[in-house]
Amino acid sequence: MNDFTKFDYSGIKSPCYVVEERLVRNNLRLIQSVAEQSGAKIIMAFKAFALWKLFHITREYIPCSTASSLNEARMAFEKLGSKPHTYAPIYREEEIEQIANLSSHITFNSLRQYEKFGRICHKKGVSCGLRINPEYSEVETELYNPCAPGSRLGITSTQLGDRLPEGIEGLHFHTLCESTSYELEETLSVVERRFGHLIDGLKWINFGGGHLMTRKGYNTQHLIDTIIKFKSRHSGIEVILEPGSAHTWRTGVLVSQVQDIVENNGIKTAMLDVSFACHMPDCLEMPYQPCIIGAEKTDTNGENTYRMGGNSCLSGDYIGFWKFDHELKEGEKIVFEDMNHYTNVKTTMFNGIHHPSVKLRRLNGSFETLREYTFGDYLSIMD
Repeated sequence: MNDFTKFDYSGIKSPCYVVEERLVRNNLRLIQSVAEQSGAKIIMAFKAFALWKLFHITREYIPCSTASSLNEARMAFEKLGSKPHTYAPIYREEEIEQIANLSSHITFNSLRQYEKFGRICHKKGVSCGLRINPEYSEVETELYNPCAPGSRLGITSTQLGDRLPEGIEGLHFHTLCESTSYELEETLSVVERRFGHLIDGLKWINFGGGHLMTRKGYNTQHLIDTIIKFKSRHSGIEVILEPGSAHTWRTGVLVSQVQDIVENNGIKTAMLDVSFACHMPDCLEMPYQPCIIGAEKTDTNGENTYRMGGNSCLSGDYIGFWKFDHELKEGEKIVFEDMNHYTNVKTTMFNGIHHPSVKLRRLNGSFETLREYTFGDYLSIMD
């Protein structure tokens, strides 16, 4: 686990996302090593990280990506410099030809979508695949469980039958979320049991995302061994992984500042110049309580214990409690750890709230401003 207390954020004007180049490179080196040792192709999922001004760094290690929309496919082609593996729950008729021009692989969510658009993709030289639903996942939060009963994502073994449609070269499943290699191993046993009769004729299989190989305690050697064993059981197949969070896990923070302290029924809330709803949505969706530098997460109220309150008018824009070793004052910096994945890609400008700037701390310790947001950015949403 990266220790953010080693970095000084006191001089950063809030609100601001700060990305640490050294930590990003550490993660990318590990991912690159897993790819080299396992023989798998590991690509970057834009849905977790799409800060394209850092692509000159990521492409040194991971030059390819996965896209989930026309905009992401364009970003891959124009900013990363490579054609993405594209998967989207649906493709629109007015976009599919452009997506096919930009993509190397396209995965279809249903047989009907493949029937509609497969021929167009084949004409463009795209390798086509189907997303399967093994009806098995160890993800406990239903919002993030793609195999929950009634899921709209992927084709079940019963629906697919005994043979693949003509022209299908790959299968894609996604059952994990910040998961371990052992959960992948269990998933593979289910996939092979339900779809094994279809795998040996494939060119590729995509294990999807959720492989949190950069988290402390993750058994990367077991992941490597699991991939190698799968490849040995299915000779000649290319294995693809597309982790999102792993690339930028614990590589940045969100710097905020206490603007006010309010109290109600004995609960003190530190009112910040950032919003959980707008700038840290997973805190409310998941939900989870991030770490704060200099504070301890707690489940009980007490001395020097505060809820953190966002600056939107959403009543539920708060989370907590955190215990500090002192009484908080207006103007103090509150630094949220691990705010570089699934943060700036999911932010909104609800309430017209000022959006955090984005800075990169380079290897030499200097700061580079990647983005400052203005009133014009807010207006452009409504243009």
